[in-house]
Amino acid sequence: MFTLKTSILQYDTFEAFAQAEKLGKGDLVITQSFLYEPFMQSLDLSCTFIMQDRYGAGEPSDEMIDRILKDNAGKTFRRVIGIGGGTVIDIAKLFVIEHLTHAADAFERKIPITKGKELILIPTTCGTGSEVTNISIAEIKSKHTKLGLADDALAADKAVLIPELLTGLPYKFFIFSAIDALIHAVESFVSPKADDYSQLFSEAAIRTILRVFKRIAAEDQACRFQHSREMLLASNYAGIAFGNAGCGAVHALSYPIGGQLHVAHGEANYQFFVPIFRRYAMKKPGGAIAHLNTVLAAELGLDSGLILRKANAVYDSLSVLLAQLLSRRPLREFGMQEEDIESFADNVILTQQRLLNNNYVAFSRDEIRDIYKELY
Repeated sequence: MFTLKTSILQYDTFEAFAQAEKLGKGDLVITQSFLYEPFMQSLDLSCTFIMQDRYGAGEPSDEMIDRILKDNAGKTFRRVIGIGGGTVIDIAKLFVIEHLTHAADAFERKIPITKGKELILIPTTCGTGSEVTNISIAEIKSKHTKLGLADDALAADKAVLIPELLTGLPYKFFIFSAIDALIHAVESFVSPKADDYSQLFSEAAIRTILRVFKRIAAEDQACRFQHSREMLLASNYAGIAFGNAGCGAVHALSYPIGGQLHVAHGEANYQFFVPIFRRYAMKKPGGAIAHLNTVLAAELGLDSGLILRKANAVYDSLSVLLAQLLSRRPLREFGMQEEDIESFADNVILTQQRLLNNNYVAFSRDEIRDIYKELY
């Protein structure tokens, strides 16, 4: 019913973590310059550091990963330590695979996925949850979409939560990553694979994130840093939930937006979140989504009787709250063309069956097309 292969640790500062884990020679640290300089540089560690941002901006692609692999070919390490957001963590997971020289070979399973090193992952956003999943996501340039590689070899040995590392995270990235965590929680809550254990973590994540969102909406953007530890935990809870129960159509439909239009993952997911859950509630109102709506309604301050009479009320209220934090944009503003609607629907059907098979209710190809049309 439930599996968690990763030990979860917490430290107040990166320095405390480095001392406790005795970071040094033989450790490969994959991170970014804006994290290395304030938190790691002064410690004068003898690790090998890779600055992911020197290989390009944005989310990981097979081309980016291949350049990093090439620059470090022939080097041996005992541990891989990924410190960053989803991009860094997804890349770090691949560095434990033995004999990997081309990322696409792993995503297309042309080589055995065999773990050869200890893996420690440290998130620096409050959204990915990837530190406790066995999934890596990357854009495969030749296929014009993102693909996921799910394998227990990619599970971290240790996930480490360090609230200090959220200091300075820009507001937009904080909110989009937190919305992504909320989506992980709600998608896994209604997943066909969900059970009592995964739903415990889903519900804890949902309640925490919505409470923090309401406070940010009521006060100001700066107050988010008072909740760094809570949001790291909520993201972690959501990661545990979707690591066991999986995500569905929100992620499936967002991947072509990320892969072809290069929209950041959390922002792409945000566009599809409420519209897809409205359709879920319309198609199958009496299943797990009824329980989910009760949880959402309680945190949004809605009367339970109203939800029984009008399920859409919860999504109306949720849309209002999210819009107070960041506005949702039509897909055309990201560069999508009207003629892309049909090809994006085909792309999802062709490349995202792993996620579509995990939907709360099945969507036909025409329904997927209509969602793109509605959001265009």
